[in-house]
Amino acid sequence: MKLAVVGGGSTYTPELIDGFARLRDTLPVEELVLVDPAPERLDLVGGLARRIFAKQGHPGKIVTTSDLDAGVEGADAVLLQLRVGGQAAREQDETWPLECGCVGQETTGAGGLAKALRTVPVVLDIAERVRRTNPDAWIIDFTNPVGIVTRALLQAGHKAVGLCNVAIGFQRKFAGLLGVTPTDVHLDHVGLNHLTWETGVRLGGPEGENVLPKLLGEFGDDIAADLSLPRVLLDRLGVVPSYYLRYFYAHDEVVRELRTKPSRASQVAEMERELLKMYADPALDEKPALLAKRGGAYYSEAAVDLAASLLGGGGSPYQVVNTYNKGTLPFLPDDAVIEVQAAVGAKGATPLDVAEVDPLYAGLMANVTAYEDLALEAALRGGRDRVFRALLSHPLIGQYEYAEALTDQLIAHNREHLAWA
Repeated sequence: MKLAVVGGGSTYTPELIDGFARLRDTLPVEELVLVDPAPERLDLVGGLARRIFAKQGHPGKIVTTSDLDAGVEGADAVLLQLRVGGQAAREQDETWPLECGCVGQETTGAGGLAKALRTVPVVLDIAERVRRTNPDAWIIDFTNPVGIVTRALLQAGHKAVGLCNVAIGFQRKFAGLLGVTPTDVHLDHVGLNHLTWETGVRLGGPEGENVLPKLLGEFGDDIAADLSLPRVLLDRLGVVPSYYLRYFYAHDEVVRELRTKPSRASQVAEMERELLKMYADPALDEKPALLAKRGGAYYSEAAVDLAASLLGGGGSPYQVVNTYNKGTLPFLPDDAVIEVQAAVGAKGATPLDVAEVDPLYAGLMANVTAYEDLALEAALRGGRDRVFRALLSHPLIGQYEYAEALTDQLIAHNREHLAWA
């Protein structure tokens, strides 16, 4: 089995490598190719990756290359984990929206749109080259904004599934609180990427006992603290929102916080500098503890599980993924990309049935889905008016004066990445 990781020079990659090494019985990788246009980073990450494999006794071969076509040739699956513009672009995404009093964040609001506009054309070009080289390869997208990027891939006819680590993080968290193994925990996870709610937590599978009321009753303070949301809100909702819902439920509070502390991008950039220094140490043969603060917790487990199922191996029968709605949520179009539990196998992901969704959540999902429609149109076709329409439609913006100003800012800060600008 051959896998390729596009964006393999990311400081995330050792987390992924560690998972491939530990879970080699689930996903027996014979060749792993790390593809990245930055050779100096690729050398550091590739060296550590080989040492991790060697330490854990993995027999697979790790290859590094900046040649995309050569790297993906013959791959059974291609993982996408790229960041167009790097941390410098992320820094901009997180700062200029604050000038209009809007959240500055890399996956939602104006910053999220900027990232989508930079990313979608690049990902589609990569996917076309994968299809020319190997039309049977699966594409697993971990590149944000996952929902929009996955929809672009699916609409272009690619064999693609989107992946996020929010659900597996909740699964591990809840399993620890309940004193059970993660495989015992099945989430009733519903929404769009980075706009999801846990409406049930079941033991043993989709039909198991719902222990969410017990979790909220006994551990509500702990869960609320992790989300930076008040316990009383969780009690009133009776569900557990993802931490990205804080941008919606506490928007003005978040803006005040963001204006008074260093950006997340600047913090991550500093971590990356430290991590790359560590990766250069030839004695390092395991992922360093600092990597846990970088983000992407449990990404490796989720990626291995998904790849194993898509490639006919021993992955879990049900996994939370991003895929076409296909009537699962009747208030959204069939071609909307949703994030729910799905049955995953060699033919792809089929969403499981979802109980009726409270209008409180359905309304926000419908609003953000409409924004994603407009965002994808802007990413594919360009143009100032399309950018403006997407920004005006977003529930975190929604005022024409803000949308006008943010449109100008977005284009000014991203001109080098926008072919039409």
